[in-house]
Amino acid sequence: MSESTSTESTFTVSGTDWADIVSAVADRAAETSADERIVVNMGPQHPSTHGVLRLILEIEGETVTEARCGIGFLHTGIEKNLEFRTWTQGVAFVTRMDYLSPMFNEVAYCLAVEKLLGVTDDIPPRASVIRVILMELNRIASHLVALATGGMELGAVTPMFLGFGAREKILDVFEEISGLRMNHAFVRPGGVAADLPEGIVPRIATLLDELPEDIGDVEALLSENYIWKARTKGVGYLDLTGAMALGVTGPVLRSTGLPYDLRKSAPYCGYEDYDFDVVTDTACDSYARYAIRIEEMKQSIAIVRQALDKLEPGPVMIADRKLAWPADLAVGPDGYGNSPEHIAEIMGMSMESLIHHFKLVTEGMRVPAGQCYVCIESPRGELGVHMVSDGGTRPYRVHFRDPSFTNLQAVAAMCEGGLIADVITSVASIDPVMGGVDR
Repeated sequence: MSESTSTESTFTVSGTDWADIVSAVADRAAETSADERIVVNMGPQHPSTHGVLRLILEIEGETVTEARCGIGFLHTGIEKNLEFRTWTQGVAFVTRMDYLSPMFNEVAYCLAVEKLLGVTDDIPPRASVIRVILMELNRIASHLVALATGGMELGAVTPMFLGFGAREKILDVFEEISGLRMNHAFVRPGGVAADLPEGIVPRIATLLDELPEDIGDVEALLSENYIWKARTKGVGYLDLTGAMALGVTGPVLRSTGLPYDLRKSAPYCGYEDYDFDVVTDTACDSYARYAIRIEEMKQSIAIVRQALDKLEPGPVMIADRKLAWPADLAVGPDGYGNSPEHIAEIMGMSMESLIHHFKLVTEGMRVPAGQCYVCIESPRGELGVHMVSDGGTRPYRVHFRDPSFTNLQAVAAMCEGGLIADVITSVASIDPVMGGVDR
């Protein structure tokens, strides 16, 4: 687009006539003796932004002079939908926001419900340990996608195969535990939907033995790769001052040297009892964010190993029958369903169990009036939930502070003054998931 003080011209590029446009802009500049600028819609480049993130770049040659993000193309209305569903039904909605880390959405939501109920300390220890196992495995799966897609965007296709291949192993475990590979709705207010299936602990232990080699393959391919380092070192620079001003969290913040991790800063789910390091770097660039994600996956493996050692027999749902989801799930021929023993109890043996089942499923639990804010450390940073209850069976308002939404603010700071090609690197290093941005 060409602008002057008196007239304005617009040129449309169809993809094959870029040279004609450049020539036309140059002719226009010569005729008007005015400063010219070209504004382009860039992308879709990142696999998670196909059609859902619009990057508006103002460029001079190959240099980006202004960068803006256009969002809202994936809007799902999840937060509004929560106002029309029971507290337990809400889990099936929030798990679909940041779809690469659904377990974190579920845990954050349930922790907020439990805080309003005042039952945080009543959650069974086994349920908390299971939540930690699921979250840390999900963190590894999410980081693998970040590195796989980031590598592919810069021309390295092999990391895509390696990253997604390793992630498949984790999703197979999730499927065996929850019945689904994504959008699990497995974490529930008061605990988790069902206990771990028989034989899953040895399978997770085997997975933990295999993952270091899978991560090592990605690391060996990229860490000392000349092209990878040339495309990421010094690219997407954002220092601590900029990160703090923009509210950026997660690996992008820790790449500035600040060891801010909510698992350490404000522990939840018993993280204070686990031994792990907060990984930081001081380079403030895209390579540092890559290196941090590599090391964080190794720390997550160590955390899951400790969690398996902490698993002790016990319930996985809160004891209060007026709050606990009234089910005793078992794996049947068609997947998960209520066990025959549970059905026999509520249908023919216990009138009280039938009443609880009917009331909780049709109406839902009542949460005392009040509001709270709960935050956890997702793979992309601080995932917060501001929840308001009016004392009813449905939330009055639920608002999520999704880290992808906040971190995307850094695109301008990272990209302006750099090259067009480096915009791809910068956005990939942020690792945005638009399902969380446009929730």
